[in-house]
Amino acid sequence: MRVIIKDNKDIVSEWAAQYVAYKINQFRPSATKPFVLGLPTGSTPLGMYKKLIELNKSGKVSFAHVVTFNMDEYIGLDESHPQSYHYFMYENFFNHIDIKKKNIHILDGMTKNYAKECGDYELAMHNLGGVNLFIGGVGEDGHIAFNEPFSSLTSRTRVKTLTESTIKANSRFFDNDLSKVPTQALTVGIGTIMDADEVLILATGKNKANALHHGIEEGISHVWTVSALQQHPHGIILCDKDAASALHKDTVDYFMDIEKDKF
Repeated sequence: MRVIIKDNKDIVSEWAAQYVAYKINQFRPSATKPFVLGLPTGSTPLGMYKKLIELNKSGKVSFAHVVTFNMDEYIGLDESHPQSYHYFMYENFFNHIDIKKKNIHILDGMTKNYAKECGDYELAMHNLGGVNLFIGGVGEDGHIAFNEPFSSLTSRTRVKTLTESTIKANSRFFDNDLSKVPTQALTVGIGTIMDADEVLILATGKNKANALHHGIEEGISHVWTVSALQQHPHGIILCDKDAASALHKDTVDYFMDIEKDKF
């Protein structure tokens, strides 16, 4: 596992965007060999998306031959709902880059057949040869996507019931009204994420510090699903100093010493 610690959220966003652009360009995607990119929602990746838009508009990276798979979607919210992840992704990213709509994959929260929707999602990734780079955030309780504590570390795309803490955290997007927050979601599994060639987890702010401590310094546990990244051969946690504030000094010193802004 690599742990890259930056001074603040803005630098995390810049590094993440430059890294994504670097990986796409290095891959040299084409119509017959697209780069497959897993994407998150939430406040943490917004800065990365903004900077990727700038890189795209300046001609430094193209998404013409990139296929995307989003991590999750609320059950019961249609694509036009302002708090759906469909809406979020188009408003904050897809509408502003040169990606083809046919290459965008987001789970359908309005489906009547959850098993088929989830199975088809897994199959679509498999048929493309798997995900090249999966980007995610991490919750205060260490969850990745909607893989809440005690989720199986071999889980696949499925329905998940959201914990009270996650519902409370997300209520800020629903007028702080807990009753408006969906209680279930469709989400890729930890096993799905871990199948990617590379996984990049973004974490900023002191509220993520305890999650990073458990994910980096403690053992692998389904209580803190982010800890599964310890087993990935190409896993990166990219964080700011606030998110790293609960790590031991020796841990911070080690990663600060070996990580020299190289990709």
